Amino acid sequence: MAVADTFSLTPHKVSVCYLLQLYTNPTQVSSPFSFSSVSQHNRLGLYLLSLTKSYDDILEPKFEELITQLREIGGSLGHLFIDNLTNKFSHFEAPDDLFIFFGEMRGILGGSEAVLEDNQVILDPNSILGMYLRRCILAFNTMLFEGACYLWLNMGNYCKQVLSGCLPYGLHRLDGSSNGLEDENMELENYDFEKVTDEVEDRKQPSERVPFHLHASQAFCGLIEGNASGDVDQYDEEREVFLRTNWQVQGHLMEQADAIEKHGSSFRFNAFELTLRQIKKLAPDLHRVHYLRYLSSLYHDDYFAAVENLLCYFDYSAGTEGFEFAPPSSVSSKSERYEIALLCLGMMHFYFGHPKQALLVLTEAVRVSQEQSNDSCLAYTLSTICNMLSEIGSSTTVGILGTSYSPMTSMAISVSVAQQLFVLLRESLKRAESLKLKRLVASNHLAMAKFDLMHVQRPLQSFGPKASLKLKTSPINVCKELRLCSQLISEFASEPSTVTIDGAFSTTWLKNLTNPIGSIVLSQENGCGENSLALQCCVQSSSIPRSVLQLLGSSYLLRATAWEMYASAPLARINALVYTTCFTDSSSSSDAAVVHAKLIQHLAVFQGYKEAFAALKVAEGKFFSVSRSVILLLKLQLLHERALHRGHLKLAQEICDELGVLASPVTGVDMELKRVASLRRARTLLAAKQYSEAAAVAHSLFCMCYKFNMQVENATVLLLLAEIHKKSGNAVLGLPYALASLSFCQSFNLDLLKASATLTLAELWLLQGSNHAKRALVLVHGVLPMVLGNGGLELRARAHIAEAKCYLSDPSYSVSKDPEVVLDPLKQASDELQILEYHELAAETFYLMAIVFDKLGKINEREEAAASFKKHITALENPEDEDDPWINLSR
Repeated sequence: MAVADTFSLTPHKVSVCYLLQLYTNPTQVSSPFSFSSVSQHNRLGLYLLSLTKSYDDILEPKFEELITQLREIGGSLGHLFIDNLTNKFSHFEAPDDLFIFFGEMRGILGGSEAVLEDNQVILDPNSILGMYLRRCILAFNTMLFEGACYLWLNMGNYCKQVLSGCLPYGLHRLDGSSNGLEDENMELENYDFEKVTDEVEDRKQPSERVPFHLHASQAFCGLIEGNASGDVDQYDEEREVFLRTNWQVQGHLMEQADAIEKHGSSFRFNAFELTLRQIKKLAPDLHRVHYLRYLSSLYHDDYFAAVENLLCYFDYSAGTEGFEFAPPSSVSSKSERYEIALLCLGMMHFYFGHPKQALLVLTEAVRVSQEQSNDSCLAYTLSTICNMLSEIGSSTTVGILGTSYSPMTSMAISVSVAQQLFVLLRESLKRAESLKLKRLVASNHLAMAKFDLMHVQRPLQSFGPKASLKLKTSPINVCKELRLCSQLISEFASEPSTVTIDGAFSTTWLKNLTNPIGSIVLSQENGCGENSLALQCCVQSSSIPRSVLQLLGSSYLLRATAWEMYASAPLARINALVYTTCFTDSSSSSDAAVVHAKLIQHLAVFQGYKEAFAALKVAEGKFFSVSRSVILLLKLQLLHERALHRGHLKLAQEICDELGVLASPVTGVDMELKRVASLRRARTLLAAKQYSEAAAVAHSLFCMCYKFNMQVENATVLLLLAEIHKKSGNAVLGLPYALASLSFCQSFNLDLLKASATLTLAELWLLQGSNHAKRALVLVHGVLPMVLGNGGLELRARAHIAEAKCYLSDPSYSVSKDPEVVLDPLKQASDELQILEYHELAAETFYLMAIVFDKLGKINEREEAAASFKKHITALENPEDEDDPWINLSR
């Protein structure tokens, strides 16, 4: 009975066995056919390989799903595969036919005396397909006769919905119905199949412990499959009693945990909660139920339920998951679970926006890990603290750097938050490498890359011969850390992690059969037709853990961010597209939303708002409630930008108010939201010509960014202050802010923002008189290659306007001698600004063009430019909102 305990024979497995017979010897089936090519034959073999590898899934495909898959992978022979399979099922007129069938199955296995016929393939008994077939044959041979009768009866239920009304005489009896020729006493529907379970129980020794999967027969199987189909009673009526092993149940729950983490608050947990209650009732030792409830409460922002279920999970199971094969927990293992519980609790506090509580709990986890010599948990805890500090920029690190492992213990100096973070990152990476925790090493390299991208590494000793004078980030170090991250991920199989949760993932080779290979970026078509690349979808291996793929995807996401900062728009777009093509399925919805937001922002900058809003509507459909802050933040930013361009200040102020509501009032939380809200508010006040109020908001934002170590963001704030003084007419006061912004850009290698700051600096010099025109022109020409190569529509238009104004302000320049040097950039700027509907700059552009045409004596062209100028001024002063996307996108 050992085989039956772990491998139960089902109608689906019988179908796979017959498909193996088609694959090995197609000329001996009832409807002979031949494969048209070796590729076609191999396609069926690869499909069978994927079916056999997924035999241990908690749910088997239904008969109609199997037919659909055969139709997709079979090509021109798909209908022949289906016809042969249905004909074979129609000839199972009695349980004796199953004995004949499995007797035939022995003939396709190879052996020392096997004789090959024409077009026949002999299966190696030790191959994957051969082992699968041997297990099926052994499971049937060890089956009781009553079990074979029930298997025969259940095959009718398996295919009757597809084949009802179109089958020959024999199959109409497979569903248990009488046809008038049978003896009423032989009806299998009246057979008491509970005897089978009773015999299994009788064969158990009184002292033996009943395995978990035997506790979950009819009710448990019907429960899980009913949850998948949405109708539990249907499976109760069909009397599904195929037993599920503990590994299958654990794998199914792990898949549900992945689904909750992937989809977040959009995961429909209400129906699954009923399933969890029944599972808990049927299997009290299965404590992963509490963990799933904890995840659901976490992503549905239910703090108290999350705390309760997390504590229950560790209190009841001590993290052992209730496995019957797990050894008894010792004192040390329980202690190890305690620090892991603290680690999870700290992460939960941070998720709910309680950084101080999270830091206290994580500090306690560090202490307990040191006391118990749990180096693995200590490494993960240090990595978690680093991630938290990098996100919130908190300076509350008392009690962390003062522990015995820290190299800062003997140094009586005060260090900045960035320096503390750097020390923690190095210590975490060192421990992960010594423990050979490959995934954690890769994660730490990714964190180091992010640190090198966002922070200037200042030496701990700021004086002496070894003090470094280079105060700049290093793009080379960023690329190096990203490469190390990708290289170490390939060695994930050797990680002896004790922090990962026990359990087995079910094989998911067939999950993407009906989906295209790559994600269709920002497309409404989610499925693929009959002509899709089904073969590649079928053979895609999912043996790599989701966490590994997620790390690799995060490295591409960081690459996209890095190239955005380093002013390479093509490389940023390529890395974002690689992420969406290869890692969307394995990533969380929050990361997927972030990369979609990057691509939509790219459309807005380079192609205008029309394309961006169209893509945004698609993204909202995909992430309608997941990562709401990411998609909604992007939506509000685009709408605010467009409202300012069109002069719709009332709408812009409403959007600013909406942004302010989104941010949490807790200090140190949602810092990006708070920064964006303040920045947008300052820009709205600037557009309303309330210069003093705008400067006050920008100054407050600068102080906040400085306090929380957001140095990269400070470059943008300083540039905004320079813009405020420029438009208020105080060019002299704006120069220091522009120069300070340039200094930040040089330190952090913000090449595109540096180009924008240089343009602002040139405009400030122009405001101080025509004698500075040549200096301003030199600045503009210095950044034109960068702007024209990687800048968006607005930045290119600004550069063209600044170049034309420099020439027009230069006393030595004559319009009549070389008018094209001014008209060409102005025409290009007008085209770009009209795409953006930027009325203010467009009006300035046409005003300059009218002046040039007037000096050239071109009356018609001057009047046309003046008319365009008037049109943009009128639109700016009287904005229309009937067709505004705020109305359409808010519905």
